[in-house]
Amino acid sequence: MAFWHAAAALGFWGSLTALLYTYLFYPLLLSVGYTAAELRAAWRRMQRGPLGPHPAPARYEPAVSVVVAAHNEIDTLPGLVESLRRCDYPEGRVELVVVSDGSGDGTAEWLQARPEPWIRSILLPRQKGKANALNCGVAVARHELLVFTDASTRLLPHTLNMLARHFQHPRVGVVCGLLRFMHNRQSAGTEGVYWGYECLLRLMEDRLGATLTASGALYALRRRCFPALKPTTLIEDFVIPMHARRLGYQVRYDPEAVALEFPAATLGGEFARRTRLAMGSFRVFGELLRTPLDGVTRWALLSHKFMRWLAPIFLLGMLLTSLALWHQAIYRTLALGQIGLYLWAVAGGRGWAPGARLARMLYYFLAMNLALFWGMLRALRRREETSWQRAA
Repeated sequence: MAFWHAAAALGFWGSLTALLYTYLFYPLLLSVGYTAAELRAAWRRMQRGPLGPHPAPARYEPAVSVVVAAHNEIDTLPGLVESLRRCDYPEGRVELVVVSDGSGDGTAEWLQARPEPWIRSILLPRQKGKANALNCGVAVARHELLVFTDASTRLLPHTLNMLARHFQHPRVGVVCGLLRFMHNRQSAGTEGVYWGYECLLRLMEDRLGATLTASGALYALRRRCFPALKPTTLIEDFVIPMHARRLGYQVRYDPEAVALEFPAATLGGEFARRTRLAMGSFRVFGELLRTPLDGVTRWALLSHKFMRWLAPIFLLGMLLTSLALWHQAIYRTLALGQIGLYLWAVAGGRGWAPGARLARMLYYFLAMNLALFWGMLRALRRREETSWQRAA
């Protein structure tokens, strides 16, 4: 019995330490590395001469193919086209390739009626998934620089310029942009907080050369960095940057390459999206581990991604082990504290709790971890899914 009590205690404190490392200690360590990298860069500039304004980089505006996989996007696609028209990019150097993936809402008919020569469309009669749609779009794209975005995304006038400027360096293979979500009052205090935290991590990782993934709604890549995607690929915005790294290219993150996006209208829509992301992540994790990476990037992969994917296991482990040790006062208190926090979070999600903002943030955190756990279980079932829907 003493052995099982010791094992349960080890499980509790190990799970708590893993959670603290994932959400607190890793960002703190990352900030130390980021600060050191900034100081080192400043020192090198001082050695070269007096500090002054950085010279503006030369404009680099190669021809670009913007590729969009669209399923039932009649309400959002015209807005994307209008945002592309307003881009500050040389006329005639942008084409839009839209793949209608079995749309049944008029998307295909709207595309067929477009007279603009810079808009090209592929109309697939049956829905086969985003990965297949991207394969089809890249196959007909005319240009070597590709930009992937979504029909619901709105590019700003400078977005394409900011992405393209990095490719004058021949070793840059993928550049990830920044999505700025147009939150409503409620999502600003939940998903908005999480997204700000995530963007800060990405900024610090980029400074250390450890950018891992893109936001699927905004990133650019060289055509040679695009692999033929398997139909079952659900996280192409992770698979493609890792493929570029295998080819020896750099992956960058540019927070000045901004586009606007709208979050899921409901928590249920965000839950479904994150469940699919978790499924795709667990399916390809073995492949990602085999990708040759430098030490810092592999540390970021394990800390930022793998440990976070396991966070629901750590949360469940803390609760179960503290319940198993109920007879000890400290663990009984810890178990009651966890149960109380969970009930408070649920009440906050329903708008019933005092301190509603913090309670809603905790509710969102728990819901997203539940989505991760559900996605992991579905991935273990090995059921292949390729159809996709934009979160409503």
